[in-house]
Amino acid sequence: MTPPEPVFSEPWHAQVFAVTVRLNETGHLPWSDWAAAFSRTLKRHGLSKELDGGDDYFLAWLETLENTLVSKGMAETSDIAAIKAAWETAYLNTPHGQPVHLTE
Repeated sequence: MTPPEPVFSEPWHAQVFAVTVRLNETGHLPWSDWAAAFSRTLKRHGLSKELDGGDDYFLAWLETLENTLVSKGMAETSDIAAIKAAWETAYLNTPHGQPVHLTE
């Protein structure tokens, strides 16, 4: 028996999806608002190909999530930029195949 294919091709895809679901579950982000915002992002990107759930799709998803957090006052643009920079530093300094961890 062949094991099932993973639902998400990358761990970060699952994580950004889970954050969005949790925001919905806690009443911070109605799905109708999310769908409208995500549709605007996809339209702005001018994506003319069918998305396969890979990086292009989840980069648009992440962009929408970041913009939503800022527009709802749940995060500052500078905070998001600082976290992204910290992650970039962490993964650039992590040996290949090892888990990436942020330091305080």
